[in-house]
Amino acid sequence: MTSIPLANLTGQNFWLSFTEGFLLGQLSVVILIGAFIKFFIFGDPPSPETTASTRALARRNQNSAHKRTFSINASPSAAGKSDTVLPSNVLRYPPRLTTPIILQKTYYNVDAHQPESLDWFNVLIAQTIAQFRTDAHQDEAILTSLTNLLNGSQKPDFLSSIKVTEISLGEDFPIFSNCRVHPVEDGFTGPDGARLQAHMDVDLSDLITLGVDTKIILNWPKPLTAILPVALAISIVRFSGTLSISFLPSASHPAPSSSANSAMPPQQPLSTTPTSLAFSFLPDYRLDINVRSLVGSRSRLQDIPKIAQMVENRLHAWIDERCVEPRVQQVALPSLWPRKKNTRGPPSEEGDGMGLKGMDPVRDLREEARREVEEERRKDREYREREAAAGMAEGLRWRSKAEGGGYEMPGAMPM
Repeated sequence: MTSIPLANLTGQNFWLSFTEGFLLGQLSVVILIGAFIKFFIFGDPPSPETTASTRALARRNQNSAHKRTFSINASPSAAGKSDTVLPSNVLRYPPRLTTPIILQKTYYNVDAHQPESLDWFNVLIAQTIAQFRTDAHQDEAILTSLTNLLNGSQKPDFLSSIKVTEISLGEDFPIFSNCRVHPVEDGFTGPDGARLQAHMDVDLSDLITLGVDTKIILNWPKPLTAILPVALAISIVRFSGTLSISFLPSASHPAPSSSANSAMPPQQPLSTTPTSLAFSFLPDYRLDINVRSLVGSRSRLQDIPKIAQMVENRLHAWIDERCVEPRVQQVALPSLWPRKKNTRGPPSEEGDGMGLKGMDPVRDLREEARREVEEERRKDREYREREAAAGMAEGLRWRSKAEGGGYEMPGAMPM
């Protein structure tokens, strides 16, 4: 029998074990890459119903966990009210209108009143949106605005210039319905009672599309190492939810003092917060979007589910951070008091033709009255300054005379 050296057997076993380990490692890497591509990139996204219910549950949990620490309709403090000027006896103030009194005078019962359809409101909103779409298509104003916005200072460095390739503002209009009014149940009750709030359902089924084209630039380990073209088209298919609207009345509070040394100023000027409209959406809203993607230049990957999921999550986060309870959007309302500068129509026959063309004479009269008041204030201030200077000079003369000094009046005869 021929004996095989032990060294040869040991070398063959080592070579076989190394080969097996190398092949097993390569196979593991291929399996991991394939699983990642299949389940994370090309995996089927969850159904829209499951995604909407999961997001609504997460928003409700977050909303219940974070309690409000301030009231958006807080009344001025007692310290600020002590420095306010007492009202005049000429203007007679009506009794305080609390929330129950307002509901009683408008014959509205929050418990028994039926929800309203808001058909007239839908017509007004549709006309407004139609005019907005018409204005947006003039001179391609919306294309220029979106291009400047997307290529602004907030654009990441790894993206090249973003080009807008498709814009569609839709053809349908939102439908508001089932409006009901009830007091706010937030635990903050002011002197006028609970703040009234209107809830209305909104539903929009349309196709609002924005398409962009850009390139992802890899600048490591050196600039322009790789460039990956990316094309996206985001379409809003449906939006449904509950809109909450309430009015925040104007409030007056002491303005912050400019001087830090004066601890107790005699009288602080009042700063008035204008009346504003607050609106937000309840956390159970639903937003269905469709994302089309195209990645690559030669071997292109189309409609990657992971990219669609990332875009959808980012869009939901943008909405949640701005107008989903407990966050609200406040819009200051203009004064509803009738004014001449807001009058539109034919010139009036009475009043010397002060119709549309009478705005300039009224403005001139106001400017002249303002200048007269400022001139009177300036003269009064100069008079007080002269009186103060004369009093100071008189005090100096009496003090010099008592001390036996050589002070002489101007123009006096020499002694």
